[in-house]
Amino acid sequence: MMKYLYRLYQLFIFLPIFLVLCILTSLSTCIGCWLGDGHFWGYYPGKIWSWLVVKLLFIPVKVEGREHLVENQSYVFVANHQGAFDIFLIYGFLNRNFKWMMKKAIRKIPLVGVACEYAHHIFLDKSGPKKIRKSYEQAESVLKEGMSLVVFPEGARTFTGHMGVFRRGAFMLADELQLPVCPLTINGSFNIKPRMKDLFWVFWHPMKLTIHEPIEPIGKGADNIKNQMDKSYEVIMSALEPKYQGFVENPDQ
Repeated sequence: MMKYLYRLYQLFIFLPIFLVLCILTSLSTCIGCWLGDGHFWGYYPGKIWSWLVVKLLFIPVKVEGREHLVENQSYVFVANHQGAFDIFLIYGFLNRNFKWMMKKAIRKIPLVGVACEYAHHIFLDKSGPKKIRKSYEQAESVLKEGMSLVVFPEGARTFTGHMGVFRRGAFMLADELQLPVCPLTINGSFNIKPRMKDLFWVFWHPMKLTIHEPIEPIGKGADNIKNQMDKSYEVIMSALEPKYQGFVENPDQ
């Protein structure tokens, strides 16, 4: 019974509010960034939008580990990619100004794509070495004065709740700029909006964001990249719910 009441609420109350919020968030981001402070307007409208979405759906959120972060320090945040609600969890509850590194296909999403472009989030173009290098150069230009970057190193949402392999790109960027990598573990998002189940409905489930201790560089080059990547994978995996621990191949990675 509660499941169907929750669906009626989503359809007749949440959905209209969500659509209005999307329009207002996109407009405020675009206009604010066009007029002035891109760091402020590129972050806070999206943060408020994400926080409101989670609250309107009555989803409990627990965050652990904020004490590990140092004020005004730039980080490359890396997280497992459980589902669509990863975005709302990190944007709404990390409490850290950052830019996303995202697939260039997101640029085509109505409202969202334009707002992300105005906010100077980084669209990763993998169509060739020059395009990849351009994306990295854009990331390098924004990772200053405490600005951070959030990346999903798996590159795609999981089909099973388990983690796939990590790609090296985020760790190469952290190595180039000699930045600490901060691992994030997401739990619960897969249960709310799993990739392979029901396009339309949200399933109620608590979410948890674990902010792990940042992994400092141990030098520069291949050893540092491997160290930060391996340690990030290990620590993110360790904080997953036991039923989702262990590697499972993701077919579209």
